[in-house]
Amino acid sequence: MKNLILTVMATCLGIHFSQADVERPNIVYILADDMGYGDVQILNPERGKIPTPNMDQVARDGMIFTDAHTTSSVCTPTRYGIITGRYNWRSELQWHVLDGYGLPLIHTDRTTVPSFLSENGYTTAMIGKWHLGLDIPTTDGKKAEPAGKLRQKMKKGAFDPSELSNIDWKGTIQGGPVDLGFDSWFGITASLDYPPYVWIRDRNWVGEGTHAKAFARPGPASEDFEAVEVLDKLAAESVDYISGYENEKPFFIYIPLPSPHTPIVPSKKWQGKSGIGRYGDYMMQTDDFVGQVVKALEAKGIAENTILIVTSDNGCSKAAGFKQLEENGHFASAQYRGSKADLWEGGHRVPFLVKWPEVISAGSVSDVLTCQTDLLATCAELLGKKLPANAGEDSESILPVFKGEPVDFSRKGLIHHSVSGHFSYRQGKWKLLLAKGSAGWTAPTEKAMAKVADAPEGQLYDLEADPGEKNNLYVSNPEIVETLLAQLKEDIGNGRSTAGPKQENDLPLDQIELWKGDKTR
Repeated sequence: MKNLILTVMATCLGIHFSQADVERPNIVYILADDMGYGDVQILNPERGKIPTPNMDQVARDGMIFTDAHTTSSVCTPTRYGIITGRYNWRSELQWHVLDGYGLPLIHTDRTTVPSFLSENGYTTAMIGKWHLGLDIPTTDGKKAEPAGKLRQKMKKGAFDPSELSNIDWKGTIQGGPVDLGFDSWFGITASLDYPPYVWIRDRNWVGEGTHAKAFARPGPASEDFEAVEVLDKLAAESVDYISGYENEKPFFIYIPLPSPHTPIVPSKKWQGKSGIGRYGDYMMQTDDFVGQVVKALEAKGIAENTILIVTSDNGCSKAAGFKQLEENGHFASAQYRGSKADLWEGGHRVPFLVKWPEVISAGSVSDVLTCQTDLLATCAELLGKKLPANAGEDSESILPVFKGEPVDFSRKGLIHHSVSGHFSYRQGKWKLLLAKGSAGWTAPTEKAMAKVADAPEGQLYDLEADPGEKNNLYVSNPEIVETLLAQLKEDIGNGRSTAGPKQENDLPLDQIELWKGDKTR
């Protein structure tokens, strides 16, 4: 309503604003870490036992996307897709993830969501976990790395701080968020189980890694860094940013959380709250984080014209303790098969909740097949701008969906990717997997299926009839397999899956293995 009044007033005064000028909303993107589709109670009412009142309310006030996917079933590659609007396997990273010492994965000359928004009048901030690589300054000019045999040194208890790593703690960090379009960053290099355990603000370390700690993997840490405190500190930073924001520009805040990923460390306030274990407690604390952001937006009086997105980087991890959770009636992947790392739906179909009161009708539900790469193209349409030909190659705008309008994507389908680098292709109800098993950590794995002599070389599922991916139709439907495989090859070879000029992948085609382990195909 406010935007309509402004438009009418401008017209009466003879002032001509574009729709983008009048309606530019703030954008807040909250990315949970390892939160399964079934971990949000409103998405899994019968088999979800963890209370998530804040996320449920976001869903009730906005829109639920029931068929939203990450580009990968693990962390680093998914984040690459969100920030660039491009599939992760088009980069140098073909499988697994980076560690806390990894080199930058995104080239600084590539258009990103924050750089695009910054160029178009937004203030951009990141608060949280990066996990896309950094050029970390070192004392010896070599790549940053931890000292060898660090765990043994920790057991001895006495060592010189210089023995912990070769990082120059007073040096300037390059190749990170503030070199890729963010005006500011407060956070950590990677997951809370990857050192170094030292806070970063913009390009500088906040403190020095003069102590050794091991929240999973041992590494240098600042004296006051404790994993159990990280989520609360990020919440406070996020709330302070919103409440203290006075710039006339709209803002984009990207908030990638370290939770409920391992180490599963709910703060004392949340311990025991869920009644089904520490993972449930940590999920409740993660949900509370969302609630704090919502309250901050409301208190600031800007919630009506803020796009709030809540999603996850992949499915729930087995480290959550599926046996204990399921014994308590909680199924983290809801009705879907598999979990983090897998090609099956539980690996990459994730919660995707969007609230934008000025545009999205409360209680909306969309079954449009969408991907997290779609953020960049959505921002472009929102601002009435056209992306460069070499940007957002796998990004489609879902702005029409927000408005309750139909979409006509040029992209024919979605490509999924597992921790091991196996490919899958989804088009409509059909899903093709170029793998014999999960292609991840769920049994049967590829290693196990390699011993099954008569196992089909791939899998094909009709997700409308079989959302749990139980009935493999690969052998009985060769025509569909051939059609999907041809489209997958075309999308890989074109360097893009959307309409536009052909682009180059970062690696030659012969280094992108379509059938993992078989370079001849």
